[in-house]
Amino acid sequence: MNTIEHWINGTATSAGSTRTAPVFDPATGRQQAQVLLAETSDVDTAVAAAGKAFEAWGDSSLSQRTKVMFAFRELLVKHEDELARIISSEHGKVVDDARGEIVRGREVVEYACGIADALKGSFSDQVSRDVDVHDFRQPLGVVAGITPFNFPIMVPLWMHPVAIATGNTFVLKPSERDPSASNFVAQLYTDAGLPDGVFNVVHGDKTAVDAILDHPDITAVSFVGSTPIAKYVHERGTAAGKRVQALGGAKNHAVVLPDADLEYAANQLTAAAFGSAGQRCMAISVGVAVGAAGDKLVEILERKAREVKVGPGNDPASDMGPVVTEAAHERVVNAVAHGAEQGASVVVDGRGLTVDGHEEGFFVGPSLLDKVTTDMDAYREEIFGPVLAVVRADTVAEAIAIINANPYGNGTAIFTGSGEAARKFQREVKVGMIGVNVPIPVPMSYYSFGGWKDSLIGDSPIHGPAGVNFYTRAKVVTTRWPHTSASAFNFPTSS
Repeated sequence: MNTIEHWINGTATSAGSTRTAPVFDPATGRQQAQVLLAETSDVDTAVAAAGKAFEAWGDSSLSQRTKVMFAFRELLVKHEDELARIISSEHGKVVDDARGEIVRGREVVEYACGIADALKGSFSDQVSRDVDVHDFRQPLGVVAGITPFNFPIMVPLWMHPVAIATGNTFVLKPSERDPSASNFVAQLYTDAGLPDGVFNVVHGDKTAVDAILDHPDITAVSFVGSTPIAKYVHERGTAAGKRVQALGGAKNHAVVLPDADLEYAANQLTAAAFGSAGQRCMAISVGVAVGAAGDKLVEILERKAREVKVGPGNDPASDMGPVVTEAAHERVVNAVAHGAEQGASVVVDGRGLTVDGHEEGFFVGPSLLDKVTTDMDAYREEIFGPVLAVVRADTVAEAIAIINANPYGNGTAIFTGSGEAARKFQREVKVGMIGVNVPIPVPMSYYSFGGWKDSLIGDSPIHGPAGVNFYTRAKVVTTRWPHTSASAFNFPTSS
């Protein structure tokens, strides 16, 4: 049995870990490896290594840091196929989708390659007689990331390149369900010339999470996951005096107006709802059909849902792979069953799907539920699987009211040919990221990612300018070089 170890101070190590967790191949349902689960002492070891490394890395030049980032970026390109297959084998998503995840994460590395521009301060000359003021930003020290299973490389890449490029050292606690990508990335950093201890990986469960949140030498924690855990991380981390980025769950709506190109809209909704088996925080899980768009949209969605090819992630013919675990499979099956019990129309039923040669895999097909109401579990709960619920609305205003009443506010989209309707939507909807004829409006790396309401706990989005600010502190310096040594008791701006 292959054992996946931690990566601490530039090398793979078991440290003091004795507990393990299984790592499955979702396409076969069989265990393919085991991963070590860190004890508090293992986190202490990683933080000590990161703290020692910060003594030099925090004082390193911008040229040295960006040199490493450029080299790291090239290694991500070189090893993209190998890394995508590792992700697919542990997560279940198709290889092409895994490649897309790598590319979106790599964009943040590219942003970090230009970090010198983001770290430029400002200078004000002669604010008072012979007095100048300037500001600059410095790294925090040892920072940490706690990341989810659904994007085992992209979400960590939203964190550590910016943190490291701004001069911090990093401890990553990835999901124990698909841990191998993080160790692969650690090796790439070493190959890129990153000094030992600057990037560390500790695998684990709640023990490791709590050790990170409580550790006095960790100055900031970034988290992406479910809303209940995001609230826990934010509360415990801030109570320990840390900065905390905590991005939570989502229930993303896509509004389709009668004037939209319904074939185009249905294509986009199908990909956004069922891609990666719906295991995306930006997946479209609710379609809001407005007025006359309803019946025709559902008719097209049904056809397209039935055309989705479900199979193992390493099969080029597969559009959608399995969900990540047996528990995830059961959650999706139960969600469809509860929807039917509560009165939704099950237009396409993905339960009971089997894939030849992979009968024990965690496969479930796309499900399409129509005439869902906002009091049904299929609408209220974050299913995190390939289930698209269609809600009907009479007007754009009603559709906006539905979205605004939802506790989540991560992403949303509108499909329309009307600029007036789109402008009304983007101004009035209470959601952080909005797409106009774009189903998954994930911003580019030089913008910041973050929702509203229960999708972002606290007020710190991730990557882009917000990421730079999160991982650095500002200093403002006021200077005077007087011609005389005489004392003055007046306030300097009065002279």
